[in-house]
Amino acid sequence: MENFPSVAIVILNYNGAHYLQQFLPAVLASTYPNKRIIVADNASTDQSITVLQNNFPQVEVLINQQNDGFAGGYNWALQQIKSTYYILLNSDVAVTPRWVEPIITLMESDNTIAACQPKLLSYHTSNKFEYAGACGGWMDALGYPFARGRVFDYMETDSGQYNNTMPIFWASGAALFIKSSVFHTLNGFTASFFAHQEEIELCWRIQLSGYKIYVCPQSVVYHVGAGTLQKGGRKIYLNFRNNLMMLVMHLPPNEKYWKLLLRFFLDALSAWKSLLNGDIAFFIAVAKAHGYILTHLNSVIVEKQTKKPLKSLQGVYSGSIIWQYFLKRKKTFAEIVEKKRS
Repeated sequence: MENFPSVAIVILNYNGAHYLQQFLPAVLASTYPNKRIIVADNASTDQSITVLQNNFPQVEVLINQQNDGFAGGYNWALQQIKSTYYILLNSDVAVTPRWVEPIITLMESDNTIAACQPKLLSYHTSNKFEYAGACGGWMDALGYPFARGRVFDYMETDSGQYNNTMPIFWASGAALFIKSSVFHTLNGFTASFFAHQEEIELCWRIQLSGYKIYVCPQSVVYHVGAGTLQKGGRKIYLNFRNNLMMLVMHLPPNEKYWKLLLRFFLDALSAWKSLLNGDIAFFIAVAKAHGYILTHLNSVIVEKQTKKPLKSLQGVYSGSIIWQYFLKRKKTFAEIVEKKRS
């Protein structure tokens, strides 16, 4: 085992008994030898614990007494787990037998790589990229996240076009490999995010600390996921709020305020368009997100943290994906990013 660094595969579960039954056997069959498999339960009210005890006695179980969301739940769980690497794995991910080895080999080859993700394909349409991270997360100049293989709601067919290993801006929380030392040095996820885009914010801090984020397409997993964002409700609120919080936290002052103003304008356009189409819940969610940022602006700002221009980080597209996608009708990552660089 000494040639294989210790890996803890940690599945944060909330009422996902059916996913545990369906996908845990493949995780257990992973060929990487020096691994632990741990389910951290976020106060589930279904049969999750019973399913684990009866069907998967070899899986370690941590039981939280309250639902702390993705961010707080993982912070709570990982404080209790010692391992060289953590793999944060969604309960609705189908893994392949040798999904761990390529990424650990890559990360061991370069001490500056702190986090990495596999290629994420759709569980239901296995030749399509999956929304949550596709083949590596990027960010545009205004802070809109997208991915190689997924721009807004458009998912590309995987034909091997993004099979190169490369640095990215953010690695998907659906299957996030991260060095435990870096996770704890940076104090983990920002708990106030609760859920949605917390992995992007952590990856931003990782880059600001001088480390790199990578995608390793030689590792492949299949994610059920939610596909496109559900319109309205708490999920939309958290996505808009958390994305804007990142800009407040990490952009240098000479970028922050004009970009926030432009983002508020673009978000408002989207909200009013939805309202005119009858989607009141979406409008309310965006309004609440903006209200939160305006009333918590000073408390969100991180004064002592190193600030770097967004364009100086890896995985940043210097233009606007809003402009390219909606106005120039470019749908694929290659059309938008790679043609601009060539």
